[in-house]
Amino acid sequence: MSSIGTGYDLSASTFSPDGRVFQVEYAMKAVENSSTAIGIRCKDGIVFGVEKLVLSKLYEEGSNKRIFNIDRHVGMAVAGLLADARSLAEVAREEASNFRVNYGHDIPLKHLSDRVAMYVHAYTLYSAVRPFGCSFILGSYDKDDGPQLYMVDPSGISYGYWGCAIGKAKQAAKTEIEKLQMKEMTCRELVKEVAKIIYIVHDEVKDKAFELELSWVGEVTNGRHELVPKDVREEAEKYAKVSRAVACVSSVGGAASLTLLRISADEIMNRFPVLFSMFPIAVPEVI
Repeated sequence: MSSIGTGYDLSASTFSPDGRVFQVEYAMKAVENSSTAIGIRCKDGIVFGVEKLVLSKLYEEGSNKRIFNIDRHVGMAVAGLLADARSLAEVAREEASNFRVNYGHDIPLKHLSDRVAMYVHAYTLYSAVRPFGCSFILGSYDKDDGPQLYMVDPSGISYGYWGCAIGKAKQAAKTEIEKLQMKEMTCRELVKEVAKIIYIVHDEVKDKAFELELSWVGEVTNGRHELVPKDVREEAEKYAKVSRAVACVSSVGGAASLTLLRISADEIMNRFPVLFSMFPIAVPEVI
Protein backbone atom coordinates (compact mmCIF):
# COMPACT_ATOMS: atom_id res chain seq x y z
CA MET A 1 0.00 0.00 0.00
CA SER A 2 1.41 3.37 -0.95
CA SER A 3 1.73 5.97 1.80
CA ILE A 4 0.33 8.52 -0.66
CA GLY A 5 -2.80 6.45 -1.17
CA THR A 6 -3.26 5.26 2.43
CA GLY A 7 -6.96 4.98 3.11
CA TYR A 8 -7.91 5.80 -0.47
CA ASP A 9 -6.69 2.63 -2.20
CA LEU A 10 -8.96 0.12 -0.49
CA SER A 11 -11.77 0.37 -3.03
CA ALA A 12 -12.15 1.12 -6.71
CA SER A 13 -15.12 3.33 -5.84
CA THR A 14 -13.03 5.80 -3.81
CA PHE A 15 -11.28 8.88 -5.19
CA SER A 16 -8.20 10.32 -3.49
CA PRO A 17 -8.19 14.08 -2.68
CA ASP A 18 -6.21 14.76 -5.87
CA GLY A 19 -8.71 12.88 -8.04
CA ARG A 20 -6.93 9.55 -8.47
CA VAL A 21 -8.38 6.03 -8.30
CA PHE A 22 -5.52 3.98 -6.91
CA GLN A 23 -7.05 0.56 -7.58
CA VAL A 24 -7.09 1.34 -11.31
CA GLU A 25 -3.49 2.57 -11.14
CA TYR A 26 -2.46 -0.65 -9.39
CA ALA A 27 -4.15 -2.65 -12.14
CA MET A 28 -2.08 -0.73 -14.69
CA LYS A 29 1.04 -1.63 -12.68
CA ALA A 30 0.14 -5.30 -13.14
CA VAL A 31 0.20 -4.71 -16.89
CA GLU A 32 3.54 -2.87 -16.71
CA ASN A 33 5.09 -5.88 -14.93
CA SER A 34 3.97 -8.25 -17.67
CA SER A 35 5.65 -9.36 -20.88
CA THR A 36 5.45 -7.03 -23.88
CA ALA A 37 2.78 -7.26 -26.58
CA ILE A 38 2.54 -5.12 -29.70
CA GLY A 39 0.07 -4.66 -32.53
CA ILE A 40 0.84 -2.80 -35.75
CA ARG A 41 -1.46 -1.84 -38.60
CA CYS A 42 -0.20 -1.73 -42.18
CA LYS A 43 -1.81 -1.10 -45.55
CA ASP A 44 -3.17 -4.64 -45.96
CA GLY A 45 -3.67 -5.95 -42.44
CA ILE A 46 -2.65 -6.24 -38.78
CA VAL A 47 0.32 -8.06 -37.22
CA PHE A 48 0.48 -9.04 -33.53
CA GLY A 49 3.65 -9.93 -31.64
CA VAL A 50 3.96 -11.10 -28.04
CA GLU A 51 7.00 -11.78 -25.87
CA LYS A 52 5.85 -14.77 -23.80
CA LEU A 53 8.29 -15.22 -20.91
CA VAL A 54 9.32 -18.78 -20.05
CA LEU A 55 9.65 -18.88 -16.26
CA SER A 56 10.48 -22.58 -16.00
CA LYS A 57 12.29 -25.11 -18.18
CA LEU A 58 9.48 -27.54 -17.37
CA TYR A 59 6.86 -25.54 -19.25
CA GLU A 60 5.40 -27.15 -22.35
CA GLU A 61 6.25 -25.21 -25.49
CA GLY A 62 3.29 -23.25 -26.84
CA SER A 63 1.26 -23.30 -23.61
CA ASN A 64 -0.34 -20.27 -21.95
CA LYS A 65 -0.77 -18.35 -25.17
CA ARG A 66 -1.24 -14.58 -25.05
CA ILE A 67 -2.79 -14.24 -28.50
CA PHE A 68 -6.44 -15.27 -28.85
CA ASN A 69 -8.96 -15.74 -31.64
CA ILE A 70 -12.06 -13.68 -30.84
CA ASP A 71 -13.92 -14.13 -34.13
CA ARG A 72 -12.87 -15.37 -37.55
CA HIS A 73 -11.80 -11.83 -38.45
CA VAL A 74 -10.67 -10.56 -35.01
CA GLY A 75 -7.50 -11.27 -33.03
CA MET A 76 -6.49 -10.22 -29.53
CA ALA A 77 -3.04 -9.81 -27.91
CA VAL A 78 -2.84 -9.35 -24.14
CA ALA A 79 -0.48 -8.21 -21.38
CA GLY A 80 -1.04 -8.46 -17.64
CA LEU A 81 -2.76 -11.15 -15.61
CA LEU A 82 -3.44 -14.03 -17.98
CA ALA A 83 -6.51 -15.30 -16.09
CA ASP A 84 -8.14 -11.86 -16.34
CA ALA A 85 -7.25 -11.70 -20.04
CA ARG A 86 -8.87 -15.07 -20.71
CA SER A 87 -12.03 -13.90 -18.97
CA LEU A 88 -12.19 -10.79 -21.18
CA ALA A 89 -11.48 -12.89 -24.28
CA GLU A 90 -14.60 -14.92 -23.48
CA VAL A 91 -16.61 -11.70 -23.03
CA ALA A 92 -15.40 -10.47 -26.43
CA ARG A 93 -16.26 -13.80 -28.09
CA GLU A 94 -19.76 -13.70 -26.63
CA GLU A 95 -20.25 -10.13 -27.90
CA ALA A 96 -19.09 -11.12 -31.39
CA SER A 97 -21.32 -14.20 -31.43
CA ASN A 98 -24.41 -12.31 -30.22
CA PHE A 99 -23.87 -9.60 -32.85
CA ARG A 100 -23.75 -12.20 -35.64
CA VAL A 101 -26.93 -13.89 -34.37
CA ASN A 102 -28.80 -10.57 -34.15
CA TYR A 103 -27.56 -8.83 -37.31
CA GLY A 104 -26.34 -11.60 -39.59
CA HIS A 105 -22.80 -10.33 -40.24
CA ASP A 106 -19.40 -9.89 -38.58
CA ILE A 107 -19.15 -7.39 -35.74
CA PRO A 108 -17.29 -4.13 -36.58
CA LEU A 109 -14.13 -3.84 -34.50
CA LYS A 110 -14.99 -0.39 -33.12
CA HIS A 111 -18.31 -1.71 -31.83
CA LEU A 112 -16.63 -4.76 -30.26
CA SER A 113 -13.92 -2.62 -28.68
CA ASP A 114 -16.45 -0.19 -27.22
CA ARG A 115 -18.61 -3.00 -25.82
CA VAL A 116 -15.73 -4.78 -24.09
CA ALA A 117 -14.32 -1.44 -22.88
CA MET A 118 -17.67 -0.67 -21.21
CA TYR A 119 -17.52 -4.06 -19.48
CA VAL A 120 -13.98 -3.34 -18.25
CA HIS A 121 -15.02 0.12 -17.08
CA ALA A 122 -17.92 -1.31 -15.05
CA TYR A 123 -15.37 -3.12 -12.88
CA THR A 124 -13.84 0.21 -11.84
CA LEU A 125 -17.11 1.58 -10.40
CA TYR A 126 -18.02 -0.71 -7.49
CA SER A 127 -16.34 -1.62 -4.22
CA ALA A 128 -17.47 -5.25 -4.49
CA VAL A 129 -15.28 -5.94 -7.54
CA ARG A 130 -11.72 -5.18 -8.59
CA PRO A 131 -10.44 -3.77 -11.91
CA PHE A 132 -9.10 -6.20 -14.51
CA GLY A 133 -5.33 -6.47 -14.29
CA CYS A 134 -4.72 -6.61 -18.02
CA SER A 135 -4.65 -4.54 -21.20
CA PHE A 136 -5.39 -5.92 -24.64
CA ILE A 137 -5.04 -5.05 -28.30
CA LEU A 138 -7.78 -5.93 -30.79
CA GLY A 139 -7.18 -6.11 -34.54
CA SER A 140 -9.35 -7.01 -37.52
CA TYR A 141 -9.60 -6.71 -41.29
CA ASP A 142 -12.47 -6.52 -43.76
CA LYS A 143 -12.72 -5.40 -47.37
CA ASP A 144 -14.97 -2.43 -46.59
CA ASP A 145 -13.14 -0.84 -43.63
CA GLY A 146 -9.69 -2.32 -44.19
CA PRO A 147 -7.40 -3.00 -41.19
CA GLN A 148 -8.38 -1.65 -37.78
CA LEU A 149 -6.52 -1.69 -34.45
CA TYR A 150 -7.78 -0.78 -30.96
CA MET A 151 -6.31 -0.95 -27.46
CA VAL A 152 -8.22 -1.14 -24.16
CA ASP A 153 -6.58 -0.58 -20.75
CA PRO A 154 -7.78 -1.44 -17.19
CA SER A 155 -9.63 1.87 -16.84
CA GLY A 156 -11.91 0.99 -19.76
CA ILE A 157 -10.48 3.50 -22.25
CA SER A 158 -10.52 2.40 -25.90
CA TYR A 159 -8.40 4.10 -28.58
CA GLY A 160 -7.74 3.38 -32.25
CA TYR A 161 -4.07 3.10 -33.31
CA TRP A 162 -1.72 2.51 -36.23
CA GLY A 163 0.67 0.88 -33.80
CA CYS A 164 0.65 0.33 -30.04
CA ALA A 165 2.50 -1.56 -27.32
CA ILE A 166 1.58 -2.79 -23.84
CA GLY A 167 3.63 -4.42 -21.10
CA LYS A 168 6.94 -3.76 -19.38
CA ALA A 169 8.84 -2.52 -22.45
CA LYS A 170 6.02 -0.50 -24.00
CA GLN A 171 7.97 2.78 -24.16
CA ALA A 172 10.96 1.22 -25.92
CA ALA A 173 8.63 -0.65 -28.27
CA LYS A 174 6.69 2.53 -29.11
CA THR A 175 9.97 4.25 -29.99
CA GLU A 176 10.79 1.44 -32.43
CA ILE A 177 7.26 1.40 -33.88
CA GLU A 178 7.44 5.13 -34.62
CA LYS A 179 10.42 4.50 -36.91
CA LEU A 180 8.36 2.31 -39.26
CA GLN A 181 6.60 3.45 -42.44
CA MET A 182 3.51 1.44 -41.53
CA LYS A 183 1.19 2.90 -44.16
CA GLU A 184 3.52 1.71 -46.93
CA MET A 185 4.26 -1.79 -45.59
CA THR A 186 2.57 -5.14 -46.17
CA CYS A 187 1.90 -7.82 -43.56
CA ARG A 188 4.74 -9.99 -44.87
CA GLU A 189 7.18 -7.11 -44.51
CA LEU A 190 5.80 -6.13 -41.13
CA VAL A 191 6.16 -9.59 -39.57
CA LYS A 192 9.95 -9.22 -39.62
CA GLU A 193 9.77 -5.78 -38.04
CA VAL A 194 7.42 -6.94 -35.29
CA ALA A 195 9.74 -9.83 -34.43
CA LYS A 196 12.70 -7.44 -34.50
CA ILE A 197 11.02 -5.04 -32.06
CA ILE A 198 10.18 -7.83 -29.61
CA TYR A 199 13.78 -9.08 -29.66
CA ILE A 200 15.28 -5.60 -29.31
CA VAL A 201 13.13 -4.59 -26.31
CA HIS A 202 13.51 -7.95 -24.54
CA ASP A 203 15.54 -7.62 -21.32
CA GLU A 204 18.24 -10.30 -21.50
CA VAL A 205 19.40 -9.63 -17.94
CA LYS A 206 16.10 -9.94 -16.06
CA ASP A 207 14.22 -12.29 -18.41
CA LYS A 208 16.45 -14.91 -20.00
CA ALA A 209 14.13 -17.16 -22.02
CA PHE A 210 11.01 -16.26 -23.96
CA GLU A 211 8.85 -17.52 -26.80
CA LEU A 212 7.80 -15.26 -29.65
CA GLU A 213 4.14 -15.43 -30.63
CA LEU A 214 3.13 -13.95 -33.98
CA SER A 215 -0.26 -13.72 -35.66
CA TRP A 216 -1.81 -11.69 -38.44
CA VAL A 217 -5.10 -10.85 -40.12
CA GLY A 218 -5.42 -9.21 -43.53
CA GLU A 219 -5.36 -9.80 -47.26
CA VAL A 220 -2.67 -12.44 -46.84
CA THR A 221 -5.12 -14.57 -44.78
CA ASN A 222 -8.28 -13.64 -46.72
CA GLY A 223 -9.52 -11.66 -43.73
CA ARG A 224 -9.13 -14.44 -41.15
CA HIS A 225 -7.06 -14.11 -37.98
CA GLU A 226 -4.38 -16.81 -37.98
CA LEU A 227 -1.04 -17.62 -36.42
CA VAL A 228 1.88 -16.76 -38.69
CA PRO A 229 3.02 -19.93 -40.53
CA LYS A 230 6.03 -21.69 -39.03
CA ASP A 231 8.39 -21.01 -41.95
CA VAL A 232 7.53 -17.29 -42.01
CA ARG A 233 7.91 -17.05 -38.23
CA GLU A 234 11.32 -18.77 -38.28
CA GLU A 235 12.54 -16.43 -41.02
CA ALA A 236 11.30 -13.43 -39.01
CA GLU A 237 13.07 -14.70 -35.88
CA LYS A 238 16.36 -15.07 -37.77
CA TYR A 239 16.03 -11.52 -39.01
CA ALA A 240 15.22 -10.34 -35.47
CA LYS A 241 18.24 -12.07 -33.93
CA VAL A 242 20.62 -10.53 -36.47
CA SER A 243 19.02 -7.11 -35.95
CA ARG A 244 19.54 -7.45 -32.21
CA ALA A 245 23.19 -8.38 -32.85
CA VAL A 246 23.60 -5.25 -34.99
CA ALA A 247 22.03 -3.19 -32.20
CA CYS A 248 24.45 -4.72 -29.68
CA VAL A 249 27.44 -3.83 -31.88
CA SER A 250 26.16 -0.28 -32.27
CA SER A 251 25.72 0.12 -28.53
CA VAL A 252 29.36 -0.80 -27.82
CA GLY A 253 30.91 1.57 -30.35
CA GLY A 254 30.50 -0.16 -33.69
CA ALA A 255 27.94 2.30 -35.00
CA ALA A 256 30.46 4.19 -37.15
CA SER A 257 31.79 1.10 -38.92
CA LEU A 258 28.28 -0.24 -39.50
CA THR A 259 27.21 3.09 -40.95
CA LEU A 260 30.21 3.23 -43.29
CA LEU A 261 29.67 -0.33 -44.46
CA ARG A 262 25.89 0.24 -44.67
CA ILE A 263 25.28 -3.32 -43.49
CA SER A 264 21.66 -4.15 -42.70
CA ALA A 265 20.30 -7.25 -40.98
CA ASP A 266 19.21 -8.68 -44.33
CA GLU A 267 22.69 -8.15 -45.79
CA ILE A 268 24.37 -9.89 -42.85
CA MET A 269 22.10 -12.90 -43.31
CA ASN A 270 22.82 -12.99 -47.05
CA ARG A 271 26.59 -12.50 -46.74
CA PHE A 272 27.24 -14.83 -43.80
CA PRO A 273 24.58 -17.58 -43.88
CA VAL A 274 26.99 -20.28 -42.74
CA LEU A 275 28.21 -18.25 -39.77
CA PHE A 276 24.65 -17.42 -38.75
CA SER A 277 23.54 -21.06 -39.03
CA MET A 278 26.36 -22.00 -36.65
CA PHE A 279 25.20 -19.43 -34.07
CA PRO A 280 21.44 -19.04 -34.53
CA ILE A 281 20.73 -17.94 -30.99
CA ALA A 282 24.02 -16.93 -29.39
CA VAL A 283 25.00 -14.19 -31.86
CA PRO A 284 24.13 -11.25 -29.57
CA GLU A 285 25.93 -12.80 -26.59
CA VAL A 286 29.05 -13.68 -28.64
CA ILE A 287 29.28 -10.15 -30.03
